[in-house]
Amino acid sequence: MGEDARRGRLLELLGPVITAEGLDLEDVTITPAGKRRLVRVVVDRDGGVSLDDVAEVSQAVSKELDETDVLGGSPYVLEVTSPGVDRPLTEPRHWRRARGRLVKADLRDGSSVEGRVTGVDESGVELDGTCRIDLVDLAKGRVQVEFNRADDDHGEDLDGDIEDEG
Repeated sequence: MGEDARRGRLLELLGPVITAEGLDLEDVTITPAGKRRLVRVVVDRDGGVSLDDVAEVSQAVSKELDETDVLGGSPYVLEVTSPGVDRPLTEPRHWRRARGRLVKADLRDGSSVEGRVTGVDESGVELDGTCRIDLVDLAKGRVQVEFNRADDDHGEDLDGDIEDEG
């Protein structure tokens, strides 16, 4: 069985297991690692994923993999993780989870737009409270890393001076 077919079988096999744990299966990758294979399972949900969630899903996924022959009986290392900030935003749930974040959106017409996600529904995304983009017009988006967000209040003025709270 080729790696693409194996990946497809893993997605089909693990999807219901992960859904039963209250999470979404975002991706599965299989990477050769010496005599073993690294099976990386990426999961997420609204509100994020805790370490306890990862531990529970790891046990359920490991049990399912051990009970099937989808990996051909060869040894594997299982890694369950949540998506990183560089994950492309391609599904409505990705955009919903990016609410409040600065994103760069690539549109199907080849243009792009940047703004803060202020609203999301099943048909579109709103940026900065003013620009609405239909999901059918979005190719993908990426969360932009912000080191000094203007609306973060950590005891500093916008000019960088420490505020005196006394």
